[in-house]
Amino acid sequence: MPSPACLVELRGVDVRAGATTVLRGIDLEIAGGEAVGVFGANGAGKTTLLRVIATLLEPSAGSGRVLGVALDEPDRFDVRRRIGLIGHNPALYPELTLRENLRFVADVAGLPHGAVDTALETVGLAGSADRLAAVCSYGMLRRAEFARELMRSPDLLLLDEPHTALDPSAVELVTRVGRSVTARGGAVVVVSHDRDRVASMVGRSAEVRDGALW
Repeated sequence: MPSPACLVELRGVDVRAGATTVLRGIDLEIAGGEAVGVFGANGAGKTTLLRVIATLLEPSAGSGRVLGVALDEPDRFDVRRRIGLIGHNPALYPELTLRENLRFVADVAGLPHGAVDTALETVGLAGSADRLAAVCSYGMLRRAEFARELMRSPDLLLLDEPHTALDPSAVELVTRVGRSVTARGGAVVVVSHDRDRVASMVGRSAEVRDGALW
């Protein structure tokens, strides 16, 4: 069994898609309070690794535990409420306003609606709270997702190319949200090709090359 402080533990994890091995022999441990950067070329397997950690993809071989739950256990679905994920495609309902999107999340998480306005203000979207997500720029949608994670306070935050489409004034927002998680004893995993921007927010890094972790 992993140490209670170990929030992510992967042992010999393979992921195959048909005859193609996308990830092979992945060993990874991430403790509470850590921020880890994962780098690599396009197609190396970075996003696939993030999906495994998010419990969205079950390994083809090997074993793993995330937030104390094995990746092959039915309970892994329950742990997802403790995981925050910001991927390439904003996970917002286009027919709802930014405020309505966050209120929906707040209702599911049992949070007061006041937390929604606070989070939107923190990320600079207070003046756009009633704008439909469908007519928001990609950068605004990214900010709204960071507002969501500030509000939810996940134990594990997974970021896939988090600086994409963010203007310079919002770049610091990525670091702020990550630090809010690690300060509470949670962990952050940042997948990126931009080493310079990510270096300041992570304590250590690894690289995915041809499906293996170095």
